[in-house]
Amino acid sequence: MATDLKPVRSEADYEAALAEVERLWGAKSGTPKGDRLDVLATLIEVYEEKHHRMDPPDPIEAIKFRMEQQGLSRKDLEPIIGTRGRVAEVLNRRRGLSIEMIRNLHEQLGISAEVLIRPTRQDEAA
Repeated sequence: MATDLKPVRSEADYEAALAEVERLWGAKSGTPKGDRLDVLATLIEVYEEKHHRMDPPDPIEAIKFRMEQQGLSRKDLEPIIGTRGRVAEVLNRRRGLSIEMIRNLHEQLGISAEVLIRPTRQDEAA
């Protein structure tokens, strides 16, 4: 087994920890290998939280991503968002999402309401 555990402080430490986790993957819980896997996973998680943090997606990007995933067109959004013009305004960032639109997008497309209520990139610049 590898050397003593130490904090993950650099990208090299991070890469080494990931490689060891891959080797230990599937180790039985409660065994020395399983315990080492648990500790390494925790160390990696702390490092990623600090250095590889991902912000939630922009609401419009989230809508476009879900459209692509589900093969939806702008026309498919009309019952959810409103008229063809309204759909265009929203997707082109000229109109914000209303509470009703957010509810509909969440319920019908499964997009997280937390993502949809975030300011769009255009709003953040203002």
